[in-house]
Amino acid sequence: MLPNRLKEEALPKRFVDGLLELTTNYATGSLTAEDSTVVRSPFFADDLGYVGNGTVSDVDEAFRLARAAQRQWAETPLTDRVKVFERFHTIVFKRQDLLADIVQLETGKDRAAAFDEVLDVLNNARYYANNAERFLSPKRRAGAFPLITTTKEQRYPKGVVGQISPWNYPLALGISDAIAALIAGNAVVAKPDSTTPFSNIIAKKLLINAGLPRDLFQIVTGSGTVVGGAIAQQCDYLMFTGSTATGKILGRTVGERLVGYSAELGGKNAMIVAPDADIAKHADTIATACFSNSGQLCVSIERIYVHESVYETFLRALQKATESITLGKGLNWDYSMGSLIHQEQLERVQDFVDDAVSKGANIVTGGKARPDVGPFHFAPTILTDVPEDAKLRDQEVFGPVVYVQKVRDLDEAVDLANSLNYGLNASVFAAPSTAWKLAERIESGSVTINDGYASTWASVSTPLGGVKESGMARRHGPEGITKYTEVKNISAQRIMPMRGPGFLPRKYYGQLLTTALDLGRKLRFLP
Repeated sequence: MLPNRLKEEALPKRFVDGLLELTTNYATGSLTAEDSTVVRSPFFADDLGYVGNGTVSDVDEAFRLARAAQRQWAETPLTDRVKVFERFHTIVFKRQDLLADIVQLETGKDRAAAFDEVLDVLNNARYYANNAERFLSPKRRAGAFPLITTTKEQRYPKGVVGQISPWNYPLALGISDAIAALIAGNAVVAKPDSTTPFSNIIAKKLLINAGLPRDLFQIVTGSGTVVGGAIAQQCDYLMFTGSTATGKILGRTVGERLVGYSAELGGKNAMIVAPDADIAKHADTIATACFSNSGQLCVSIERIYVHESVYETFLRALQKATESITLGKGLNWDYSMGSLIHQEQLERVQDFVDDAVSKGANIVTGGKARPDVGPFHFAPTILTDVPEDAKLRDQEVFGPVVYVQKVRDLDEAVDLANSLNYGLNASVFAAPSTAWKLAERIESGSVTINDGYASTWASVSTPLGGVKESGMARRHGPEGITKYTEVKNISAQRIMPMRGPGFLPRKYYGQLLTTALDLGRKLRFLP
């Protein structure tokens, strides 16, 4: 729900008009201070609005409504479900400025990072609308024996998918994953972070405008412990994006219930810079890989291993590119890096830097808050000589901080990149012949060559996710939608039973069967 005190002089008229239109008759009931949470923007002193502190009873009701709606939705022809998301794609395209406004106001990120979220929703809506029939339609498979056995693979929805999404990309991570689950015939009960709920709420209204049944996509705001825990106890599949620690807790919950689970978790993403890298060409791209969205994204680069032959050149180029980044705030394109999300995150980032410096690290640039720009802004920071006992070496900062380390050769760089229990994203800057060989050796769910993360993230036709403690299962690609389905094997036998005709002695049938299987292997006419 939105307060009446949003002032047009503080916010663009397009935002005020658009948001009031979209929230009309959406939120019902009244909330007191005791059962609501105020949503504040990192940009402005005024509150953005407030949402309810959901209870277990609220989650129960959300699942009751979602399950009733899902049964009818699952019976809706796939072509009709796809049409909803084709219309949704059109609506999001028309409302892109409003959605970017909401994302910026909730998160404090720069305009380019906000538009990344809009583009991600468009990308996923288009991809799964275009390919859902290919991924989900029944498929004929080779039977046990040609002519005698016929087999079909059928996919059907899991039921109600639980979704818990974070604050750093509230629109992209809150809606893009839901698109695939809904097209597959499921309902969704979602818990957005209480810091950034409006991106989800507005997107739901756009989905309803596109023709999605209202009860099919439920949003329950509130704490992770109460609402998130209750969702994990009831869902038929869980999609979670967040920290590794929380992911393990949720994994135990759904594991005990034998429920499927997809998780994108933490990362301490490494970059390798080879001697044949075009440093001058890619310096700005490397800075973006580290500092986009103020470093508040799971796939951003936090450690860079540079071959000693180009170390000094690289460090100077990265420093220059970093110091050219402009900090700012507001709903405009006039700056390239925005705010951290809140005071706690600011203190966390400063603590990581101070800890490293106190143990001997050197600050190349940055290293401090920028209250002259905004209350939670922090300068993009490069450190060197970070000792092994500093938290920065192996813990995720989730802020605009990166350290650079010199290596003797590329083997050492690969060993260091693979040395941690994380494996979400990695990056290699090198000539193609070098880069592809290095990429194949890195233990990570994605490796981006001559870019930080955008190329792999935007390539939605290829599955994406983490290895080791950075996650399990995948979003994007065929797996990004088939994971929300169950697979049924329907096989029919004809002419004679699998055990053979009744008049044939079992001993001879066994010999005949093994001979036929061996012949089939040699002639390759059996699966």
